[in-house]
Amino acid sequence: MRRAALARRTGCNLETIRYYETIGMMPEPPRTEAGYRVYDDRHVERLRFILRARELGFSLDDIRGLLSLVDRGTQTCAEVKERTERHLADVREKIADLKRIERVLADTAAQCSGDELPDCPVLEALTS
Repeated sequence: MRRAALARRTGCNLETIRYYETIGMMPEPPRTEAGYRVYDDRHVERLRFILRARELGFSLDDIRGLLSLVDRGTQTCAEVKERTERHLADVREKIADLKRIERVLADTAAQCSGDELPDCPVLEALTS
């Protein structure tokens, strides 16, 4: 299949596929004699892996590390779990940060009357 068919099959943008090829996350596809790239099910599987990992918030470096383990055939469940737990800790930290931000914004917004007055607790909180 060509790149457009790969994009349709995976729901991935053409430019994103090009980018993943450029940075070496997607294997170089073979070419026809006319020079067209030809993708197969291995490319579909790899791209879906990358896309799903991105949906789960893994960084490109994290994904590259996971793919490296798979490509070398040296992955162990312990290594993958360690990488996943490290990512999970980062996600939990971000959630905690977002909850703190939510509390501050909710408290600040609650202090604002919403009236047509020049004094605004939200602006005061941002400048202090």
